[in-house]
Amino acid sequence: MTERLSPGDAAPDFSLTDADGNTVTLSDYRGRPVVVYFYPAAGTPGCTTEACDFRDSLSPLNDAGFTVLGISPDRPEKLVSFRDDESLTFPLLSDPDHSVMAAWGAFGEKQNYGKTVQGVIRSTFVVNADGKIDKAMYNVKATGHVDRLRREIGV
Repeated sequence: MTERLSPGDAAPDFSLTDADGNTVTLSDYRGRPVVVYFYPAAGTPGCTTEACDFRDSLSPLNDAGFTVLGISPDRPEKLVSFRDDESLTFPLLSDPDHSVMAAWGAFGEKQNYGKTVQGVIRSTFVVNADGKIDKAMYNVKATGHVDRLRREIGV
């Protein structure tokens, strides 16, 4: 299992391709807080619920200065469909080799229907303006998670 991040740790930098083929680098957001969330697969029921919750909370998060970035192992082509089908208005990034997920502790052993499998661990992080982890949330539930996050960060 990969190491998990804790508050105060430096957020591992990354450069990933978004749904439109552009490169997005975490360090480009230095100076403002970022919510980075990892989800298993675009278009699945839980991931759709979570993404739509972020979409519906985007205005208050943005008003509070937060940028939201969603990361999955899906290829950009699938991310385009997901974004367009669900009217998502924040960047969706592709990590097909799971390297960024592993660096963040969001890929490894998990329970799936009572079996231990290797996969994406649904996780959310708040990265502060200095590039440090303020909040590391692993094994979050898709439903209700965004509301809980907003309460915890006061948005």
